[in-house]
Amino acid sequence: MSTRKMQNYIVKGKKISIGLEDSKTTWKISVRCEGREVHYTSMDARKDVLISHLKTKYPECDITLIYEAGFKGFGLYDFLMEEGIKCIVTPPNKVTQEKHTSVKTDKVDARRLATVLEKNDYKSCAVPDKERRDDRTISRALTQTQQEITRVKNRIRKFFDANGYAENFPAGAWSEKQYSEARKTVLPTALQMTVDAYWTLVDTLKQIRKDLLKQVMVLSKKERYGESVRIISSMAGVGKLTAIRLILEWGDDIGTRFKTGQSLACFAGLTQSEFSTGNTVRKGRITGQGRGCIRAWLVQCAWICIKRDPAMLEAFNRIAKNTASKKKAIIAIARKLVVRMWTCLHEKTEYVVGVVE
Repeated sequence: MSTRKMQNYIVKGKKISIGLEDSKTTWKISVRCEGREVHYTSMDARKDVLISHLKTKYPECDITLIYEAGFKGFGLYDFLMEEGIKCIVTPPNKVTQEKHTSVKTDKVDARRLATVLEKNDYKSCAVPDKERRDDRTISRALTQTQQEITRVKNRIRKFFDANGYAENFPAGAWSEKQYSEARKTVLPTALQMTVDAYWTLVDTLKQIRKDLLKQVMVLSKKERYGESVRIISSMAGVGKLTAIRLILEWGDDIGTRFKTGQSLACFAGLTQSEFSTGNTVRKGRITGQGRGCIRAWLVQCAWICIKRDPAMLEAFNRIAKNTASKKKAIIAIARKLVVRMWTCLHEKTEYVVGVVE
């Protein structure tokens, strides 16, 4: 019996598990059925080629495909689901693998994905719907624009330092007032042309930031996000801007998608890491999983929260005293803030300032 006929005989009408390793130019495909790999191939990274391959070789099969979330987003997921093929997107850091391996290739990764799918040993991403993904791009563009402004400002500061004009300015970061003073500094023609280009870039980016900020605030009034924004922004230290950005990142179903507030805090990367074995217990820093900018927003909110909420201030002082670290204490307050966000969203009630746990 030919290989093709043998493969058709093995998989015909059966459930098959497909692992897809994504890259810019090629896709590696591993197909498993009843505990064995029945096919492995490589193809151009094109959706039409993939769907043609699946429908031609496995027309009567119950197909499930898994791939890792990556730089191409969820476009492949949308396409496959529209074509009637079940698709699962898994976080790359959650894929089960050997404790130590000296071989990592796209082929190995595709086979590992197919194996974990067949064994049901995977965690899937909560894929946002198209509307929220589109809205979220505005918030993320706002973050990226602010990062670009900071980069250009740093170039200006280094430019003044490198050319001997930093005597009247402090070492390290400058305030907005000091940047305004630097703009008035008279420089030789060549240097002035260069720094003027930087100032123009800063002004352009600030205008873009202003426009994006306005659009994000428009999203906060959208009917879909309205109730969640109202509940989260009722918390001490959290404004409507942070509320809508958290909702766009986490979803407007936070109160139901996460089982507990602690699981949401873990998702945000605010829970403590631990490396323990036997009688040895070692706890480290926070896990730091997820987007760092979200933790930065939460920490900023936590600093404001302790000024407005007596219960949070009491907790901050207690933790700071026990750990001798205000940094650890404010992280703990940020974690408490997240837990309380989940509780309020889960119960659909606004936050009450001063309630002690």
